[in-house]
Amino acid sequence: MLPSSVDLLAFMGQSNMAGRGVAAQAPAVPEGHGYEFRAITAPDRLSPLVEPFGQYEDKPDGIYEPGMKSGSMVSSFVNAYYAETSTPVVGVSAAKGGSAIAEWLPEGAYYRDAVERVQRCEFWLSARGVNIAHRNMVWCQGCTDGDLHTDPQVYYERTKLVLTSFMRDCDLAYCFLIRIGNHRDDPALYVPIQKMQEKLAADVPNIVLVSQCLASFAAKGLMKDEFHYLQEGYNLVGEEAGKASGAFVRTEH
Repeated sequence: MLPSSVDLLAFMGQSNMAGRGVAAQAPAVPEGHGYEFRAITAPDRLSPLVEPFGQYEDKPDGIYEPGMKSGSMVSSFVNAYYAETSTPVVGVSAAKGGSAIAEWLPEGAYYRDAVERVQRCEFWLSARGVNIAHRNMVWCQGCTDGDLHTDPQVYYERTKLVLTSFMRDCDLAYCFLIRIGNHRDDPALYVPIQKMQEKLAADVPNIVLVSQCLASFAAKGLMKDEFHYLQEGYNLVGEEAGKASGAFVRTEH
């Protein structure tokens, strides 16, 4: 049986959104609390939300990283979000590891693919009488731009364009922004990008900063390599971001 009302969330960004953890160590999502709309592999149904989220959602001329998604923050996010809102989540996977912000610009393949995925989900739900109470996105991206030494102001302008354009094109109200962490071996490398992400949330009313905890994970031994996190880390950031996002939706909007 389909839920009568849901919140739609597009989970977007690069590898730490796509997930490089261990699915078996992620929390289970209780039945009826979360679904995945698999716009590429199963666009005719809602699937139970399980890890690895988005595992097979690969489009060769779009978002494509076969075999890379191994365990993400999404299940933890959805559990914390549902605890705040009591509204089931329908999640759409649209994250690509290693992607710089230049690759997400509106004329690019990743952007177009992500728009199509979200619109396909919206149409499917609406055609079956499922009310979409809230339409939002969750974004975590920027490590590659730190590695590339992207000019911080260029990063700011491009990210603002991508996020505001995507919200407009998909009729989304808010972007819940998860600030990136630090490079494990060069802690200062990503700081300019982090500052621009904070500035975006301060400057743009519908970009909401919902987590900054990734920056503490190197010191806590929660990184698996220079860029990625253990599943415990993904669980923690998902819980923080999901709780903050759900509380924002519940109490203010």
